[in-house]
Amino acid sequence: MSAVAFALAAPAQVQAQTQGAGAYPNRPITFLVPFAAASATDQLARALGQAITEQTKLPVVVDNKAGASGMLAAQQGARAAPDGYTVLITTNTTQAANPHLYRRLPYDPVKDFAPVTGLGKGGQVMVVKADGPYKSVADVIARAKREPGKVSFGSGSASSRVAGEQFQQLSHTQLLHVPYKSNPPALTDLIGGQVDFMITDTATGLPQIKAGKVRALGFSMTKRSPLLPDVPTIAEAGVQGYDMSYWFAAYVPAGTPAPVVNRLRELLTAALRSVPAKTFFDGAGVDAWASTPDELRAFQEAETRKWGQIIKAAGIEPE
Repeated sequence: MSAVAFALAAPAQVQAQTQGAGAYPNRPITFLVPFAAASATDQLARALGQAITEQTKLPVVVDNKAGASGMLAAQQGARAAPDGYTVLITTNTTQAANPHLYRRLPYDPVKDFAPVTGLGKGGQVMVVKADGPYKSVADVIARAKREPGKVSFGSGSASSRVAGEQFQQLSHTQLLHVPYKSNPPALTDLIGGQVDFMITDTATGLPQIKAGKVRALGFSMTKRSPLLPDVPTIAEAGVQGYDMSYWFAAYVPAGTPAPVVNRLRELLTAALRSVPAKTFFDGAGVDAWASTPDELRAFQEAETRKWGQIIKAAGIEPE
């Protein structure tokens, strides 16, 4: 078949696959996750995949492509066939923050994707080694002011990095940033004493807090987490104006037929109400959040502006 003939035939083949009740899905779906196993995004993707398998009796494969601030997975998702069988389960890192953190991206967060639905919104927690010297946010700030550039923070996502950068800006300190491919390995190094603190998503931080391996010093949002009622917000702890959150959403490659997007949204929306998803949300302190594709598109646009303002105010220069 010639290239021209193939190009003309491909849309017809996709249309044929999506016609008729139950035509999609009829084979396994792959969830691309931009972060490592055990990250919050990975945990949510696996919970949703389990629920979709229960609905469709078809496997959902979770493919972790950690690294480069989520760009590896986003690039692969952008280049995938627009047939609904490759779904990017991602966060504000790839879809709103990266355009302001990097001069050149191997994908376009808007043009290369079709929004499907929002999935969840959550906060982050500032943690230190449990047996380390820091007992409060004030302790971290005090040492950072005594020894500028010596106190280090790890991050494995844009949310985590910008949370640390905003902490630096609002606390009027000079910190050392240590980047990681994902939050779990950063947390491992924190426990091992390689970095002083990190501000991580609650899904990653809570198990280590409960296990007594790290100490929670502050919560990133304006209200305390119901899962950490005794932990003050970072603003309460003395960093006035501090407020950081993050979100999850699902995207497919641009050009995916509307019937496929709508059916996938139905599956994901139902999955958000499932027992596996509820278990994740309740345990991670994350709120479920469903949207229409148009609502997600508008939300992403507003979030891109917001993250741009935060990153600029934090003095982060694009790499």
